[in-house]
Amino acid sequence: MSGGQGNAVGRERVLAHRVAVHGFDRSSRAPDVLVLGAQDTPHGAARQALAARGASADGLDLVWSFRGAPHLHRRTELPALAGALWPLDDADATARINTAVIREGARLGVEAFRVTARAFRQVVTGPMTKGDVSTAVSASVPGSLTYWCEPCGARHISGLLFQQAGLFGGVGVAVEGGRTVLAPLRRRFPVPVEASGTATLVRAYLRFLGPATPAEVASHLGTTRTVVKAVWPEGLAEVSVEGKRAWLPAPELAALLSAESGDLVRLLPPGDPFLQARDRELLVPDRKRRKEIWRAVGSPGALLVSTDIAGTWRARAAGRALVVTVAPFGPLSSAVREKLEAEAATVASARGASEARLRFA
Repeated sequence: MSGGQGNAVGRERVLAHRVAVHGFDRSSRAPDVLVLGAQDTPHGAARQALAARGASADGLDLVWSFRGAPHLHRRTELPALAGALWPLDDADATARINTAVIREGARLGVEAFRVTARAFRQVVTGPMTKGDVSTAVSASVPGSLTYWCEPCGARHISGLLFQQAGLFGGVGVAVEGGRTVLAPLRRRFPVPVEASGTATLVRAYLRFLGPATPAEVASHLGTTRTVVKAVWPEGLAEVSVEGKRAWLPAPELAALLSAESGDLVRLLPPGDPFLQARDRELLVPDRKRRKEIWRAVGSPGALLVSTDIAGTWRARAAGRALVVTVAPFGPLSSAVREKLEAEAATVASARGASEARLRFA
């Protein structure tokens, strides 16, 4: 790593750099940030994230990836992604699935992922509902990886393990009629034998959501700081962000130090890659506003103005139209309001609506 002496940057410059590397200028039909995927929670959010960058979902597959959450990824990159997300060792595997309901089973470590991935491949030979797959996989794995569900009167595999192992099991995810349906990926690849390329994935986080710390990367991967430190990549530059040590790939340093904010306006869906950064206090300094944006359930979208999250938004269908209601955190200029008309139309198009109606709360 290169030292951070003299490389002190403030919040605005960091966020200006992130805005630039995220592809919000809509110069690419396949933004580079897709190496981290686009989270699809709630369903449809990933397509809206792509629309905010002027991109389409062509050539992408929906899979359970980071922390077991559904993400759109490039189809061609799934084998490498599986290798990078495979646990490094038993301690890593246990940390990712260690919950009260399968405390004993979590001690199986990597074997827990291996047997679950194999069960997916045996069970999912065609489209099946998530519930049916869960029932069959639960019956195929060691009992210590399941727990008794009193309401159902049956044993279920831990949801945390189930969804994290889906990619390794070669299954894709779809939502049909409000139900989650699983099916074999078009191009299935073998269950990973060992982790490979994890450092490359760490570097990708540092590029798109950095400068960042090992702890922040670990939170995104759903593992521990110790694990991330073991695969901490070479060729990083250390900087001081508001007095905190953080890192990003050395080739990005010049762009970071010269980054300038622009007049961009975008409506970001819940879970947008830009909002996945773990330094939320940097993104949104006001604690009350952070609680409005990142909720345990039912988070709104975020209004991005230049480099700042300047409000929230929600949308509802009204016949063939989509009503987009923006709740700004403060006064918006007439120029921003004018741009929001176009952004609301972009959201409506991504959601299959014929027109957008912009409202302000």
